[in-house]
Amino acid sequence: MSPIDVAIVVVYIIGCIVLGGWIGGRGDQGLKGYFLGERNMPAWAVMISIVATETSTVTFLSVPGEAYKGDFGFLQLPIGYVVGRMIIAATLLPSYFRGQIETAYQVLGNRFGQATRRTASTLFLVTRTLADGLRLFLAAIVLDIITGWGIVAAIVAVEAATIVYTYLGGVKAVIWADVLQFTVYIIGALIALYVLIGKLPGGWDQLVTTASDAGKFKVFDFSFSLARPYTFWAGLIGGMVLNTATHGADQMMVQRYLAARSRKQAAGALIASGFVVLVQFALFLFIGASLYVFFNQFPPGPERSDRAFAQFIVEYLPTGIKGVVVAAVFASAMGVLSGSLNASASTMIHDLYRSITGDADERRLMRLSRGATIVFGVLQATVAVGATQLNDSVVTNALAIAGFTTGILLGLFVLGNLTKNVGQGAAMAGIVAGASAVTFAKFGVPLVWPDVPPLAWPWFALVGSATTFLVGLATGPLFPAARPIPAAESLQQSN
Repeated sequence: MSPIDVAIVVVYIIGCIVLGGWIGGRGDQGLKGYFLGERNMPAWAVMISIVATETSTVTFLSVPGEAYKGDFGFLQLPIGYVVGRMIIAATLLPSYFRGQIETAYQVLGNRFGQATRRTASTLFLVTRTLADGLRLFLAAIVLDIITGWGIVAAIVAVEAATIVYTYLGGVKAVIWADVLQFTVYIIGALIALYVLIGKLPGGWDQLVTTASDAGKFKVFDFSFSLARPYTFWAGLIGGMVLNTATHGADQMMVQRYLAARSRKQAAGALIASGFVVLVQFALFLFIGASLYVFFNQFPPGPERSDRAFAQFIVEYLPTGIKGVVVAAVFASAMGVLSGSLNASASTMIHDLYRSITGDADERRLMRLSRGATIVFGVLQATVAVGATQLNDSVVTNALAIAGFTTGILLGLFVLGNLTKNVGQGAAMAGIVAGASAVTFAKFGVPLVWPDVPPLAWPWFALVGSATTFLVGLATGPLFPAARPIPAAESLQQSN
């Protein structure tokens, strides 16, 4: 990259750090401010933060690859995401806004017991650190390709900047930085698309005609195959359950809702974010279709479809514009990682440390919270550096395993909502069974029945949640609740 491009990226990173310092320096911020933004964040900022938090560098650069090699079939998944968000707003949000709830897993502790709360939170911490460490590694690969900094330097650059502004400003800095990052990566994507269209001899007309003739704009596939990830049914059912799990039972997302001013505003932000994600994915897929047309006009294209956008950025974007788009790559990575750091620190302090010690010293808890932010940042970077010794297939499988847990946690929430006599022992049995089921679905089925097509990943959350719920329900008579809970209350209790 030219010095101008490097300067743009550096200014962006410094800007995020300054933002965190400015927010953190405004008043004496306590735990409620550090983890929940004083429950006073505007709905539109919460909505953008939800979108930015689920948009990683891998999404920014890999989703175009789906249309580059195929069509718009990937767009069937966010249709299910919209439905999933509506279900969360109607069924799970009420439990988070009853009483002084700080984390998603506190609700499970109220319903089943503290052992369930701690198990669920530990499951979240381990898999979140693993998943985001690997996302950091994959982002660093892209940044290394674009900048030539070296993969370890790219890991350190992204993680260090993210730790600093998250450490200083807490969830307020995370949310406002997400707003900045969303703006940057959307502008970066639009600028790259504009440059691409301008380089085509036939411009817009050539793009639309060629992509249409190649079937790039096809969206729906109504065939029913559990082995294919991008069908209407996998998107509607699998995507719905997956999104209900990732956005309804994951502290990184629940923390955003709790930062809103009211349940109504949180629900509006959540549902609106689903439609924004749908439009965002359509934009990324359109970029992928455009890259297909471009590299047919100007070969050679990339060896792998998910590197098409990165290759275009490196080889064809002019000075200055390249810096903006690389800053957008940073933005998409930092948005996910900062949310993960703050949510992990919140879970560690509230669900593990405070639930065991009962510590109520605000100053000590703030020191521990900031320390936990650093620790989880170092752990993410360690996972990312360690992943440099792995091959791509191992990384992909590890990411898939990390995503399994959201379905298990969703099963626990459903179990708590729909039953009144099921106790903690049954919940723990459901966790074990759910983890076993998704692991077998991913790795066991191909070994036992090699001729059976493997289950597509959008269905894993359904397997995990259904197994957890059904086993918990079946073992309920063996492990009854210490105090029967009216179904109307269930997860809607507070401390």
